Amino acid sequence: MSRLRAKCPDCRTFTAVALGTDYQCHSCGREFRAGLVRVPRAWGLGGEAMAEAAQLPLPYPETAVIEEDSLAEQTFALAAALPELPLVLGGCCCSHIGAVEGLAARHERLAVVWIDAHGDLNTPVSSPSGNAWGMPLRFLLEDGTIETGDVAHIGARNLDPPEVEYLAESGVQHGPGAVKRALEGVEGVYVALDCDVLLPGEMSVFMPEPDGPTVAEVERLLGDVRSHAPVLGAGFTGHTADPGNVAALERFAVALGL
Repeated sequence: MSRLRAKCPDCRTFTAVALGTDYQCHSCGREFRAGLVRVPRAWGLGGEAMAEAAQLPLPYPETAVIEEDSLAEQTFALAAALPELPLVLGGCCCSHIGAVEGLAARHERLAVVWIDAHGDLNTPVSSPSGNAWGMPLRFLLEDGTIETGDVAHIGARNLDPPEVEYLAESGVQHGPGAVKRALEGVEGVYVALDCDVLLPGEMSVFMPEPDGPTVAEVERLLGDVRSHAPVLGAGFTGHTADPGNVAALERFAVALGL
């Protein structure tokens, strides 16, 4: 039975309707795997470029736009609005909080693969900048939404000293074999991809860091994640509104089976 209307990316009508886990546009007939949730917010100073990036035209039915006045309200609204198979487009990495909380409420054991050049493991006390976008993974771990051993942190190369200490002591999986270890025995996985993990120049991103992987290498990584556990959702963050980013984002979504 139809239970959620959405805007079709092709004909732009509100007739792409959820049928189980898939969508079918009742106007043009196109079918889709995932529902797109836009989160045009960045919780920190100067993050307007990330917020604008949530409006990029990805070819998935738009099921919700989450633009609340506080991070707490955003998290609650996003968790409540998640489609069956969500593709979240940020915005900053705080977009992942509501997505993970919503999926964790539906599934007994959810893994998270966090792909990011930065740790996102600070607290309000340890953060040098005070920007909330440097804390979302720590929020999820501290409140028990996900277990540390079910998290793989991939691509980090600019960590603050407290993040290095936490990563070493917490049980979060990192280094060679992290994905396989984190996904063992879980019901499924949410993939949080901050595009600043990429080698500078591969995409236009908000906070580039040297020595990252290429688009093709990330694509292969996402395929590896998919081979180890069902992908229950994903989110793309940290990029800018450059239209040239769309092709890479589409490749990442396809690699995840979305």
